[in-house]
Amino acid sequence: MEEPNFWDNPDEATRQTKELGSLKDDRDTYQKLVTQKEDMETLIEMGQEEDDDSVVPEIREMLEDFKNSLDEISIKTLLSGEYDGCNAILKLNAGAGGTEAMDWCGMLYRMYTRWAERKGFKVEELDFLEGDEAGVKSVTFQVNGTNAYGLLKSEKGVHRLVRISPFNANGKRQTSFVSCDVMPEIEQDIDIEVRDEDIRVDTYRSSGAGGQHINKTSSAIRITHLETGIVVTCQNERSQHMNKDKAMQMLKAKLLMLEMEKHAEKLSDIRGEVTDIAWGHQIRSYVMQPYQLVKDLRTDFEKGQVNDVMDGDLDGFINAYLKWIALNK
Repeated sequence: MEEPNFWDNPDEATRQTKELGSLKDDRDTYQKLVTQKEDMETLIEMGQEEDDDSVVPEIREMLEDFKNSLDEISIKTLLSGEYDGCNAILKLNAGAGGTEAMDWCGMLYRMYTRWAERKGFKVEELDFLEGDEAGVKSVTFQVNGTNAYGLLKSEKGVHRLVRISPFNANGKRQTSFVSCDVMPEIEQDIDIEVRDEDIRVDTYRSSGAGGQHINKTSSAIRITHLETGIVVTCQNERSQHMNKDKAMQMLKAKLLMLEMEKHAEKLSDIRGEVTDIAWGHQIRSYVMQPYQLVKDLRTDFEKGQVNDVMDGDLDGFINAYLKWIALNK
């Protein structure tokens, strides 16, 4: 960074600066672990020498903090994918279940927003379609932060809710589904050719927050990839041109993920694996009645505190998924 020509290429300079920040964070975490270990050993020796049991609660508290820090840096070593360090773009779509499913979609959007807040990440809404009576029909949003995609790729698939619906006058239990798609925000130009004849570009009026002026111009963009049926939308940027650039970037990232998925399926066939790890399948059940349980159907990780999960306590599920993927490679 002290080289006089360091900032001649701003994009590369920014990338290296972010990498340096991440390395410094790893170093600081390691040094913190070493210090914590030494402090615990010193306290244990003092307690033994003075036959003082009063230090035990303090040691237990220090050990818990040590384990949390160790787990955090251990999980980071599993984020070795090419795009794991990127920001993440998530799209939630309400599925079967009508108003109940749209409410469930809104609940999941809030859950991921809360998780991002806990991590110190920023959430940027790219496209939003409000539900007919309640909740959200679909929403696309970007989570900005180091390793956001590497962590959130665990969420790709179908999320199932079982509860007594507040929209059902008979008080019956109802099952609803929401699909979650996750892709990395790849800042550099992706080497994927998208010809004009391969896509259909539609413009429409933006909706959602923004005041009365938001519907005056058709600045929102929807791009449909004709061969695959992939649809991407963006309405958050300041102009139609910027929305189109962002939507095209999202389309290329989605096509790249599709190619990687096909390659992974071929490798799976060669290895003879029977476990279905294809994207888009039901991955997690959230049961609110008659009992409370959130269970990941891939890793079998579960939590009984549903409200905590809905408030963004997802790290247990994410960590279990990363370990599961590492074991199934």
